[in-house]
Amino acid sequence: MAQHFRYDVEILHLLVSPVHAYFGRARDGAADVATFDAETAEVVAGKGIVGDRFFGKAAHMDAAVTLFAVEALEAMASELAAGPFNPLATRRNVILRGAQLAPLVGQDFALESGGSVVEFHGGRPAHPCAWMNEVLAPGAHASMRGRGGIRCRALSGGILHRGPAVLVSPVALDPGEAGVPSLLRPGRLP
Repeated sequence: MAQHFRYDVEILHLLVSPVHAYFGRARDGAADVATFDAETAEVVAGKGIVGDRFFGKAAHMDAAVTLFAVEALEAMASELAAGPFNPLATRRNVILRGAQLAPLVGQDFALESGGSVVEFHGGRPAHPCAWMNEVLAPGAHASMRGRGGIRCRALSGGILHRGPAVLVSPVALDPGEAGVPSLLRPGRLP
């Protein structure tokens, strides 16, 4: 990265789950699967998080790791007069505090934590599924649109650690906007 900006963030949660929990019809309920809120998560370049359901899956290589700002979840809870919501219910891998994520779509960036640096490419927005209405609150699916986080490809391997971290970005970010929905690009509208 030629020019970069550094932002102090916090990695609050590292979700690792070997199996999907939300599939089928929401009225049937979520699957009872093992999910770990790990202290550390091993990331392998081009594959994702070791032990996670998307690790090494060809269809998910460009989006194997999902980052999510907890501020988005807090804003949703406030708007819906519900919560507080369990961040792990979103099924996002890396829950951050202090990170505006939408501008990182299409960008290479890094997370520094616990002496390790892991580089990512921001692939695309992580759109919410209708399950959010069931596992968070009615209306959560619509409320999460534009702030569901980003799906990323791991460009380098390393260990992510819960706790203080630094987000290294090639573009300026506004951490105060972490919970604000981003607008869809006009070319992406139906």
